[in-house]
Amino acid sequence: MTRIAIHGAGGRMGRRLVALTHEASDLTLAGAIEHAQHSELGSDPGTLAGVGATDVNLGTELPSNVDVVIDFALPVATEKIIQSCVTANVPLVIGTTGLTDQTHAAIDQASKSIAILQAPNMSLGVNLLFALAAQVAKQLGDDYDIEIIEAHHRFKRDAPSGTAFGIAQAICDATGKDIDKDVVHGRHGDDVQRKRGEIGMHSMRLGDEIGRHTACYATLGEELQLTHKATSRDVFVRGALKAAKWLADKPAGRYGMADVLGL
Repeated sequence: MTRIAIHGAGGRMGRRLVALTHEASDLTLAGAIEHAQHSELGSDPGTLAGVGATDVNLGTELPSNVDVVIDFALPVATEKIIQSCVTANVPLVIGTTGLTDQTHAAIDQASKSIAILQAPNMSLGVNLLFALAAQVAKQLGDDYDIEIIEAHHRFKRDAPSGTAFGIAQAICDATGKDIDKDVVHGRHGDDVQRKRGEIGMHSMRLGDEIGRHTACYATLGEELQLTHKATSRDVFVRGALKAAKWLADKPAGRYGMADVLGL
């Protein structure tokens, strides 16, 4: 039985993590963490998630009896939970997106002490898409134009999505490109003709779209598209729970979903 604490347990994703943890026969909810100003502090996270009472209350500190922590909170809170996990020597799965370079540096430092798995998207299908997008880009080369299109709901704060950056990074790693120099974000103006080898990045914000990502490859005469569309947020939750079970007994280091999938 893997004992899980959820950081951000009062949020939308956190509540689904609570619900699916509660339903799983090999998992138990050992902690539910939120920020000090959260309106539901002291409440039962199972009740908030609609699955009935648990033996846990929504609090602000990491409990001592946990095997692994899952972070799905706001980016500003991620560094605090990283430090808490280092202090407690507990592995950490980070699903929060929109992280700063400073936070990524904190992850690198913490991974010397504990096992940390950080991914821009916890979906198993999306992480397979990363691998496929990289393989296709490497095989086709710069004779094919590459554009990445992502769509999310109107309330999403960061753009482009962490998943879109994940696709771009996978392509750059496979082709020797620089994500800061070779990725073009949108196009506007009188002289924006595509340059050979560049990667276009475009974001759409549409109603209640959960998440849609497409990597397009085109040359004169043909086009190939690789698309992943999420129809339920539970796909991210199930991926995070799978990652947590996998990570719980791993040695210190920085891991990704590709490690979980054996890619």
